[in-house]
Amino acid sequence: MKQQVNDINSALAGLLSELKELRGTIDSQHAEICSLNRNIDKLLKENRELRKRLEKYEKPPKDSGNSSIPPSKEPVKSEMERRTKSLRKKSDKSVGGQPGHEGTTRKMVATPDEIENVSSQFCTECGRDLSDVDGVLDYVIQEIDLPPIKPIYRERRFYKKVCACGCCNRDYAPRKRGGNAITFGKNIRAAATYLSVVQCMPYERLQSLFETMFNVRVSQGTLANIVREMLDKSRPAIELIERLLKESAVVGFDESGCYVNGKLNWSWIAQTTYLTLVFSGAGRGAKVLEERFGDSLKNMIAVTDRHSAYFAIDFLNNQICLAHLLRNLEYLNDIDKEQTWARDMQTLLREAIHLRNEKNADIIPKENWLTRLDGLLKKNLDNLRKEFNELKRGIIKCRDYIFNFLENPSIPSDNNGSERGIRKLKVKQKISGCFRSDSGADAFHALHSIADTAWKSGQSPLDAILALV
Repeated sequence: MKQQVNDINSALAGLLSELKELRGTIDSQHAEICSLNRNIDKLLKENRELRKRLEKYEKPPKDSGNSSIPPSKEPVKSEMERRTKSLRKKSDKSVGGQPGHEGTTRKMVATPDEIENVSSQFCTECGRDLSDVDGVLDYVIQEIDLPPIKPIYRERRFYKKVCACGCCNRDYAPRKRGGNAITFGKNIRAAATYLSVVQCMPYERLQSLFETMFNVRVSQGTLANIVREMLDKSRPAIELIERLLKESAVVGFDESGCYVNGKLNWSWIAQTTYLTLVFSGAGRGAKVLEERFGDSLKNMIAVTDRHSAYFAIDFLNNQICLAHLLRNLEYLNDIDKEQTWARDMQTLLREAIHLRNEKNADIIPKENWLTRLDGLLKKNLDNLRKEFNELKRGIIKCRDYIFNFLENPSIPSDNNGSERGIRKLKVKQKISGCFRSDSGADAFHALHSIADTAWKSGQSPLDAILALV
C-alpha cells in the first residue's frame, strides 16, 4: 500500500513536470504568435501604404474630359486622347449638312473697285498677233485682296484768335509742356488695343506686326501706355455693365488664377447672355462678390460650379454646372468600367438636358427628376472605390440645385458661358506669360469685358474699342 502511494507521488511529480514543460512551450509559442501578429500588422500597414502610393499610377489620369483640369495642364498623351473622345454622344445623323439645309456661298459685288481684262495676245497654234481681234467674254471671277498699307501723316495746326476785347481764344485743349509733337491717331490706338486684348498678342509681336504690315514704328512701352490709357476711358462703360448685371435675374460666375508680376492673384467673371464683366479679386472667397455686388446678390440666381464660396452667399437660388458633374462621372467610368452607377447618373443628367433643349420655353416640373436622382443616391457604393462615395456625398450636398434649370427656361444647365468668358484671360497668360502690373491686368479685364459684351450683342469688338477712343 505504501509503495503504491509512492508511485502516485512520483507520477504526479512527472505530470507536473510535463505540465510545466507544456506551459513553457505554450508561452514560447504564444510569444512567437504575438510577434508574428505584430509583423503581420506591420506588413499589412506597409501594404496599405504601398497600395495608396501606387493607386495614382493605377488610376486613369485626370484630364479636361473627366475632371476640371484645364486643357493647358493635361499631359500630351491625354490631349491626344481627348481629340478622339468627347462627352457628347454620337447621334444617328450623318456628318455634314443635313437634308433641307440651305447652303451659302460668297456673292459677287455689283460694282468692283478694279476691273482687269485677261485675253490672249497671240494664237497658240500659229503664233498670229491677236491684239487687234475683239474678244468674246468667256467667264468672270472676282478676287478679294488688300491694298498695301501705309500710315497717313496728318498734320493738325492749331490757331488762337485774339478778340478785340483782348481775350485769347483757343478752341482746343492746351498743349502739355514737354509733350511730343507727334502722336498716334485713333485707328492706331484702337488697332493696338484690339490686337492686344481681343487677339491676345504680346507687345513684342504687336510691335513687329505694326512695323511689318502697317509700316508704323512704335515702341513696346508706347503700346503698353495706349492700352493702359484705355482703362480710364472704359470706366463709364464698365459702370454701366456692372449696373445692368446687378439688375439681372440669372448670372453666371467663375473665378481663375491670374499671375501679376509673378504673384498669384484671382480674376472673377460675372456674365449673362448679353453682358460680361471680368475683374480682379483679393481671393477666392465669397467676400469678393459681396463687396462688388452687395445686396443685389439676393435677387440673383447664380449659375456656378461646386466651389464652396458660392454657397456661402445669400443668392435667391443656385444652379450648379451639369457639365462639371458629367466630367466627374466620366472619371468614375474610367476608374471602374464594370459599375453602372456613374453611367446611370450620366443618363439621368443627359435626359434632363435633352428635354430642356427640346422644350426650351416650357416650365418642366423637377419632382420626378429629383425622385430618380434620390433613387441613385440611396444606392450603397461601399463595394466600389472611395471616389464613388466622395462624389455621391458632393452631389447630395447640392441636390436641390441640380434641376432648377428645368423649372426656369432662362437658367442654363451649365456654366460654360462663364468658362468661355474667362478663358481669354488664360489664353493671354499662355501667350504673354503674366501681367507686369496691376494696372495692366485691370486694363485687360475692363477692355475684354467691353469687347465680349459687344460680341454677345452682335457688334464688332473693334468698333466698341474704337468708340472708347
